[in-house]
Parts: sequence; C-alpha cells; structure tokens
Amino acid sequence: MSTRETERIKVFSLGGAGEVGKNMYVLETNSQIFIMDAGLMIPADEMLGIDMVIPDISYLVEKKEKVKGIFLTHGHKENIGGLPFVLRKLSVPVYGTKLTLALAKEELEDEDLTLNLIEINHHTTLSFDQVEVSFFRTTHSIPDSIGLIFDTPQGAIVHTGDYKFDQTSIGIYGSDIDKMAGIGNKGVLCLLSDSINAERPGYSGSENEVGQEINKEFFKTEGRIIVATYATNLQRIQYIIQAAKESNRKVVCAGHKLAKIIEMAQKLDYLSIPEETIIHWNEASKFSDSEIAIIVSSHQGEPVTVLSKLAKGTHKQVQIKAGDTVIVAAEPTPATEVSIARSVDLLYRTGVNVIYGYLKIHVSGHGNQEDIKFMLNLMKPKYLLPVNGEFRMQKAHSKVAQSLGMSENQIFILEKGEVIDFINQKATYGPKINAGNVLIDGLGVGDVGNIVLRDRRLLSQDGILVVVVTLSKNRRELLAGPEIISRGFVYVRESEKLLVDVTNVVNDIMKKCIQDQVVDWTSLKISIRDSLNQYIYEKTKRRPMILPIIMEA
Repeated sequence: MSTRETERIKVFSLGGAGEVGKNMYVLETNSQIFIMDAGLMIPADEMLGIDMVIPDISYLVEKKEKVKGIFLTHGHKENIGGLPFVLRKLSVPVYGTKLTLALAKEELEDEDLTLNLIEINHHTTLSFDQVEVSFFRTTHSIPDSIGLIFDTPQGAIVHTGDYKFDQTSIGIYGSDIDKMAGIGNKGVLCLLSDSINAERPGYSGSENEVGQEINKEFFKTEGRIIVATYATNLQRIQYIIQAAKESNRKVVCAGHKLAKIIEMAQKLDYLSIPEETIIHWNEASKFSDSEIAIIVSSHQGEPVTVLSKLAKGTHKQVQIKAGDTVIVAAEPTPATEVSIARSVDLLYRTGVNVIYGYLKIHVSGHGNQEDIKFMLNLMKPKYLLPVNGEFRMQKAHSKVAQSLGMSENQIFILEKGEVIDFINQKATYGPKINAGNVLIDGLGVGDVGNIVLRDRRLLSQDGILVVVVTLSKNRRELLAGPEIISRGFVYVRESEKLLVDVTNVVNDIMKKCIQDQVVDWTSLKISIRDSLNQYIYEKTKRRPMILPIIMEA
C-alpha cells in the first residue's frame, strides 16, 4: 500500500462547539502541522471581568517544530485576534491575503515580535512535504475572504472559512464558484464548513439590499444620522459613504480603530471615498445636523460597546439628542444579544429614532441553509465537520447535510480537544488531546482560572464578609476584635443585630479554640468559616464569601 494511502492525518479543534469566535482548527500529518485561523472568543456573561478568551495551544507548543504556519481565512477579530498570544509562543509564518495581513499587523503593532507575514491570494499554491495548500475566494462581510484547500496524501481537506453566496457581490467580494466546483469534482475527503446560520432557511440576504435601505434612510431623515456597525464591514461602510455623498452629507468617523481601518482600506483600494466626504470631528460643528452622518464603532471594532455608551450618554465624542436617527447596522451574536437589546431599549427611551432589526438594515455574512446546501453540492465531501457557531447550529448543519443524502456517520461535530483520525481515507474518532481556555484579564494571560472565576461569581451573588481578629502571640488570647466588615452582603445600618450576632458567634469560636489549644491559623480560619457559613445561611439564606483574617501582636 502506498504512503499516500497509509499516512495518518488528524483534524481537531482547539475551540469547540458553542464557543463562538474562538476559531482555531488544526490539521496534523505524521510530520507537519497546519493551523487554520487564530481567533479569540468574546467572554460569556458568567466570565466576570474577563476581556477575552483564547485557545490553549500547549499541544502545539510541544510540537512546535512540526508547525508549518498559520493560514488565515479573513481579517475578523474572531479569526486573527489570537495572533499576538499565539505568536509569542510559536514563531511561525502567517499566511493571508493583503487586507487580512494588514489587519493582522494592526493587531500585532504593540508586540515585540519578529513577524513572518506572507501574502497570498486565491491563485496562490504552496508546496510542503506531501501537502499542497491552495485557496479559493469566498463572499463574506469583509473583502479578501478565502477558503483553504489542503491536498493531503489521502485527499483534499477543505476549510470554507466564513461564506455565503450573493449574486450581487462581485469583484473583491465575489466567490470562486467555478473553482469550488472543480475542487468537488476532484474529490473532497473532508469539508470543514461554516455553521453560524445553519438554523435559518433560505439564502442569506444580499448586501445590495442593505445598501438600498441605507440610501432610503439617508434621504428621508432630516436630522443627524448615527450608524453603528463593525469597523471591518467595509462593504457596509462603502454603502454608508455613498449614501452620504448622494444625500449631501459629510461623514465623521467616531472611534480610533474605525478611522484607522477606513484609512488603511482606502490606501489598499478596498474603499472608494469621494474627495472631502469624510471630515474630521472638529469640522462637524460647521455643518447643520441634516448635513452630518456619523459612523461609530468601539476600540475593538464592534458596535456593542459603543451602542451602550451612546445609550448611557458616556461616549466621549457623540452625545445623542432629540431629532437624531441611530441606525444599528449590525446583528447580535449569541454572546451580545442581551447587551444590544438593552442598549436599543435605552436609545428609544432617549427619544431618538432607532432603525434596528425589523428593517433590511443588516444581512449576515454567513450562509443560510440554501447556501450550505449549495456549498455541499459543489464540494461533494466524503466527510463533513460543521465548524463555528453554537452546538445547536452545528447540529442544524448536520441535518441539512443529511437532507442531501449524507449519513450520520459521515458527519462529526467536534468538541475542543476531540480528534478525527483519517487512515486509508476513513474517518474515526481518535484519542483526545489536551485543550482548554486561556482567559485574558487586563495584562494577565492565563492567570485567571476556574477557581478565580468561581470566587468572582460568589462575590457577585452574595458579597463578602471579612472577619478580623488579633491574637496575643505569647499568651494565646484574643486581644482585639472580632471586627466584621461587610461588602455586598448586607446594608450595615439596617443589619446591626445580625452583625452583632455574627460577632458573638466568632467570639464563641475563638474562646473554644483557645480553650482546646487550637491555635494554628489554618484550623482557626476553617472553624470561623464553617460556623459562620452555617449560621448566616440559616438567618439569611445567603452564602457570602467569608474571609477570616488573623493577626498576631
């Protein structure tokens, strides 16, 4: 049997179903590793204080001599946001299209790293040991999006990246449908395919329709227009700029990240901006409200945070007022749905006009069920790995594939660390690898774990009770205290009796421990904590975090 048939190939995810945004899939042969995207995840609500989540790449670090590179499908944060953290531990080439690499450089500008960024396009072919990597262009909400083809000894393994099929998207937003069909005709061993909109019937909407709706709103609106959108949704931004030009408005960009991305996109010819259409914020006062349109995005390039600031009146530059129209040209993800809904509600309360959701003011960059069927019919894969999205979305993707004749044993939904082994062109579950989350809080990377998160949840639920006592070092007797400090547990002025009772409980515990000659700090703290836990729960049905502090004098 030839080497081409017998070499073992592994495909696995360092993210996992339900962890939207933490995109990192890996293809491993006997001698090489290829990384597909390096994303980060927006923290879930229960991850209190966490800024972002990235995959644990310890498995890749252990085998770093095998890693041939990171191959980026497009320039969204959930696909490139993990690069600064990955490249600190893996000094490997990063392959991407022109715009994707330009955005990656922005992510890496504050990092003291030696970078090896290699520009490719949808015509490029790269040769490695028994593996050839090529690319095809896809339609997404950001230009220069591509899919990845790994021609391995057992056959082609294809990653679609994020995609949809939109017949009105041409040029830099068009899809290589003929190339996709050619890949499918040659044979695809395994297809890793986007699942974000697998629950939605029909085709994903056309961005051209959004452009028309934006145009209508610009012409019929008399006051200021404020548009909240993703900084990387360049096609949407192009429509906003065109609508502003046609309705005789000047455009102001509020947000440093947004301004940098627009400037970069214009230099790279991904945006066409008529002369004198965009003005500096300081010039806006020269024009009436009906002559101004403001595009807003946060420092992370997303609209969620900036909407909240607009609604609460805390935005540094933009203060909304009566007569304004706020257009929310973005769709919430599962992680941001509640936050956006709350912000929209607050905006309505201020009296401004809000254009949101119910109009065709946003379409997704991800394919619906008919787009998914089209991709499956083009690629005709032997095996399918639904990727991206919540677990329910990947299950919906599986059902769509089964409706086209694929059997359940041809479809694998991977949790993080789960491995698919390909041997002799047959796929089975292989041994799991170590995988998990690395939590980033401020400048700390990985120093916050499950125990710290548990403590934060406890503090957020029932607060903290600090018990301070001072013991005599020589005589082993109580010198001062106990002093009881409550934060987030009860309002002290209205709970004086409870705190007096707590003080008496601690006094009794200390006296008993001293009588029994239990004077080591650990035993004293355990006694205080256990007794107070029980007593407080009986009295209040709450479980505050109890922190005993013992001092010697």
